[in-house]
Amino acid sequence: MLQQDNHFQIILYVADQAKSRDFYEKILGYEPILDVPGMTEFLLNPMCKLGLMPESGIDKILQKSTKHPSLGNGIPRCELYLMVENPALSQQAAILHGAKHVSDAALRDWGHEVAYVQDFDGHIIAFAKRT
Repeated sequence: MLQQDNHFQIILYVADQAKSRDFYEKILGYEPILDVPGMTEFLLNPMCKLGLMPESGIDKILQKSTKHPSLGNGIPRCELYLMVENPALSQQAAILHGAKHVSDAALRDWGHEVAYVQDFDGHIIAFAKRT
C-alpha cells in the first residue's frame, strides 16, 4: 500500500535527455534538482518529482522483458497535467520551445480550462486552470 506521507516520482522515458531537460526547464520555469547521466529530476512540489530517464537507461533495466520504449515514440503514452495561471500562454510558450500543438485552451467537461501539447517523445502535456 502506498504510504501517503512519502514522496513520489513520475518518470518519463525520453530519447534525448539533454533536449528534454532543456524543454522541461523552460516550460516549468525552473532548473532541475538533479541532472546526471541517466536521470534528470524536477521538483514539482514538496511531495512530487518529475524524472526524465533516457530510453537506453530503462532498456538496460527492462532487459527485453517488454518492448523497447522507443517503439512508442510519437504515440501518446501518458499525460502530464500541470495547473497554471494561463493555459493558452503556457501552451504558446511550450510550442515556442518545440512542443507540438494538440488542442487549444478550452473549458472542459470537468470544469477546467485546458490546453494540450505533445513533447518530443509523444507525451501529452496539459496546461490547466480551475474555472
